Amino acid sequence: MGRLFWKFFSAIQGALLTAGLAVGLVVTMMRPAPHKDLELEAGPHALFMVDTTATLLAHGGVDAVKDMGVRWARSRPGRAQVLVVDTDGHDVLGRSVPAASLERARQVATTEAQDSPPPLAPALLAPPPPPHEVARKVALADGRAFVLFIPTDGEAPDGPGRPPHMRHEPVFLLPLVAGLLASLAFSAGLAWYFAKPVRVLRWAFGAVAEGRLDTRVAREMGSRRDEIADLGRDFDLMVQQLSVLIEAQRRLLHDVSHELRSPLARLQLAIDLARQDPSKLAQTMARIELESQRLDELVGELLTLARLEVGNRDGAMAEIDLTELVESIAEDAHFEAQASNRGVRFQGEPGVVLKAHVELLLRAIENVVRNAVKYTAPGTEVEVDIARIPNQPTIAIVVSDHGPGVPAAHLDAIFEPFYRAENGRAAHGFGLGLAIARRAVEANGGKIIAQNRPEGGLRVRIELPL
Repeated sequence: MGRLFWKFFSAIQGALLTAGLAVGLVVTMMRPAPHKDLELEAGPHALFMVDTTATLLAHGGVDAVKDMGVRWARSRPGRAQVLVVDTDGHDVLGRSVPAASLERARQVATTEAQDSPPPLAPALLAPPPPPHEVARKVALADGRAFVLFIPTDGEAPDGPGRPPHMRHEPVFLLPLVAGLLASLAFSAGLAWYFAKPVRVLRWAFGAVAEGRLDTRVAREMGSRRDEIADLGRDFDLMVQQLSVLIEAQRRLLHDVSHELRSPLARLQLAIDLARQDPSKLAQTMARIELESQRLDELVGELLTLARLEVGNRDGAMAEIDLTELVESIAEDAHFEAQASNRGVRFQGEPGVVLKAHVELLLRAIENVVRNAVKYTAPGTEVEVDIARIPNQPTIAIVVSDHGPGVPAAHLDAIFEPFYRAENGRAAHGFGLGLAIARRAVEANGGKIIAQNRPEGGLRVRIELPL
């Protein structure tokens, strides 16, 4: 268990203990202090029973009290009973009379008689008196006098039936220990619940740092539906994307090494030929110059692709006239295509203005148009159109050629670096133009899609937000 577990545990346990101590302190302060010197029952219940018995004795006599006492004993076995004691210290029902309680009852009854006369009927509707001992002295017409009370010592017949405020106080240590154990269990469970996914994430980060990119934590999160579970799912997405990027980098390095090997081999061959036959020095130097240019072009495109891969965008965004930009690219491409009996035709609505990275967008559109000119059939034209997408704040640039097209399964692969078609399209260049175009369009918030035309050829569609 790590430090986070103990932090959670300590915080939760401290909060529970503080709350428990505060509640206990408030309850203790609000609770009336018990009367240690009481020997008689007190409270509303004792007052009711003693006053009822006193009223019955005064109006019904000893026989009525005996009858009621028997009934109470039968209906309330083991509960507190009112003792009715005469001047000789004997109870009318023959029950044992504690001497100390009897003496105390005579003192209380005398004090009550001096303060106010005994009630003629039980005070059913009167507010409960403060907790003090209850005893009554009743004198009958025949001269006999009785003291009525409920004893509280161990010799009293009521035993376990005493009112709640006079029962034995529970041991304070027992609820304290029970509360402490419950709070410990609750704190440990809650701290474990919070700390477990963090430990799982820590393990997962360590595994990824060691190169195990197949590590996933979603299953370890179980059925959690909280922010920590969302963090675990985001971690899985991050690792998955990282795995894709690393695999792409490995494939790129492999392709780059393959592409560099061919011009370097031709350079080495040209140098060897120049050494063997000095008379062909001019021819070999021309070949060396050509291969050097190809290497420079390849390195330049690789650097551009690398900058786009890491999100490095050339220049700030600025407002441009897209129609004017695309028209100028189409005119330049048409001028160059005439040498190979090809052409470029432009059509689009004027005044389409948007905000973009100008250099990146120029590079993307130029690569797509020149790629189409390269593969369109001789005697045909590449069609470049600009149109707004209905009901959307988006503009589309569509470049269509009349070439051999691309197999449907490879339509997305042509935007990957060093792609080589497996059909009639010639493998000119290095296969980086469309890859650069895709990343440049995405850097401007758009997307690029390739489709085969029903009448033959390839259609590349660039969508940009206005």
